Amino acid sequence: MIKTLLWLAIFFAVLAWSATNPKDFPTWILEVAPAIIGFGILAWTYKSFPLTPLVSILILFHCVVLMVGGHYTYAEVPLFDTIAEFFDSSRNNYDKVGHFTQGFVPVMVAREIVIRKSVFSTKGWMNFFIVSFVLAFSAFYELLEWAVAEISGEGAEAFLGTQGYIWDTQSDMAWALFGAVLALVLLSRYHDRQLIIFD
Repeated sequence: MIKTLLWLAIFFAVLAWSATNPKDFPTWILEVAPAIIGFGILAWTYKSFPLTPLVSILILFHCVVLMVGGHYTYAEVPLFDTIAEFFDSSRNNYDKVGHFTQGFVPVMVAREIVIRKSVFSTKGWMNFFIVSFVLAFSAFYELLEWAVAEISGEGAEAFLGTQGYIWDTQSDMAWALFGAVLALVLLSRYHDRQLIIFD
């Protein structure tokens, strides 16, 4: 119960900060909407399908990444401006953190669901499916960004965050793939130990 209250306190504290004078309010709505939708799904399934502590923490981390990006816009997060200056780069790469997280976290959520629902009989097929799921999710998000850009015209630049990089879409998906594979390599055994309580 205490861990749940702490999770909620962090989520709502960061959400409140993020919503306070964001750089661009329409962009804030677009960037933070997935976190709010995710929270709604978690609240709805909390009793029927509680998640392991690991996946719950990862989801909170992903929400924080989204809310920070929403507050500043992904191309203008101050810490990453400082990092860009240090490396003599003209590009703020916080969006790559976002896309890395877009692979790292959803792959573990998918892993938990397919293991607990006994969807696959072998780990090889399971890993292939959940990495494919992450890539499909990443591609869908890129299509969503494209649709928003078409609808909103010039105002889409802050949401897209391409910063003049012509391979931005492809590199976003590559970072999601890298995040997914790294999560599986680093966290699978630890995740398996937490999943034992649901057997």
